[in-house]
Amino acid sequence: MFKKKAGKKNLVGLDVGSSSVKAVELQGKLADLNLVNLACEQLQSDSIVDGQIMELNDVSGVIAAIFSSHDIRTERVAAGVSGHSVIVKNIVVPQMSEDELDESIDWHAEEHIPFDITDVSLDYQITGSADDSLQILMVACKRDRIDNLKNAIQLAGKQPAIIDVDVFALQNCYEINYQPQPDQTVALLNIGASTMNINIVQGTGSVFTRDVTVGGNQFTAVLQKEFGLTFEQAEVVKRGGMMPDGSELQDAGAVIESASELLALEIRKTFDFFRATAEDGSATVERILISGGGSKLRDLPEYLANRFEIPVEAFDPFRRIKVDNRRFDPDTMRELVPEMAVAVGLALRGVEA
Repeated sequence: MFKKKAGKKNLVGLDVGSSSVKAVELQGKLADLNLVNLACEQLQSDSIVDGQIMELNDVSGVIAAIFSSHDIRTERVAAGVSGHSVIVKNIVVPQMSEDELDESIDWHAEEHIPFDITDVSLDYQITGSADDSLQILMVACKRDRIDNLKNAIQLAGKQPAIIDVDVFALQNCYEINYQPQPDQTVALLNIGASTMNINIVQGTGSVFTRDVTVGGNQFTAVLQKEFGLTFEQAEVVKRGGMMPDGSELQDAGAVIESASELLALEIRKTFDFFRATAEDGSATVERILISGGGSKLRDLPEYLANRFEIPVEAFDPFRRIKVDNRRFDPDTMRELVPEMAVAVGLALRGVEA
């Protein structure tokens, strides 16, 4: 279910987030990709809580509306999961044949998964081999979480062909667009409304992943509390817009910085975990790429760059994908591009090499 093998042709990447649904369809081969369809529609508040779909009809209705209003005719969908229901582990097991590994993987997984093994969907990939051991990337997700997502897609009249993991979709998008060198260590951050996905990648290998329950909503809440704004007004202000009276927020820096510190603390904690578990004790992250709606927060790249003293850049999910400006309005694209990295990574599952 989670392996990075490609799907068949004609696949829509569908990123079902806590505040919106994003859809991307690509065409062509990896070296020559074109954007065919792109859409983003907002969800009602609390339709999705802690990654779980609470309002199935609302979510499925938004999915159906995206396909209808953008005339997307492809039925097959690749969607992703993230959050506390998803466990990603790099583990080491004794050297054995693939058949033996298939038979024993549940037993090995029980040591690392805090859920009943019968309640999860499990997949793995061999990432390295030594004389006496195998390195395994193992992924598990609660079955009810996967069924929940599938139900929303099916209720919208679409086929859930692939269920992936958001941090790996983010990585797929990075690999295609940035073609990393083997010795590069980069932190990929997807900052959503309520969750931040972090994937630390060395070359094309994922070495540490973590999902954190902080995101853009924290910034909105701080602005609402400090200035008595509505949710909608705070959303405008946090992205650099005007206050309701038409003035600029004079002390926005201090307010935004207090919320940015929440993100920075979780990023720092993740980097510390990574260093503690890395085989190379001196391993360090050299660059941060940020995506997701939360990445559009005013001055966030500059704040994180100063905080961690490394380059921080906006993740461009269409860096090596052709976008026809006659079909896709450049102003709209500038607004939506930061939010599309996971959806692009999911859509890549339907692309031939």
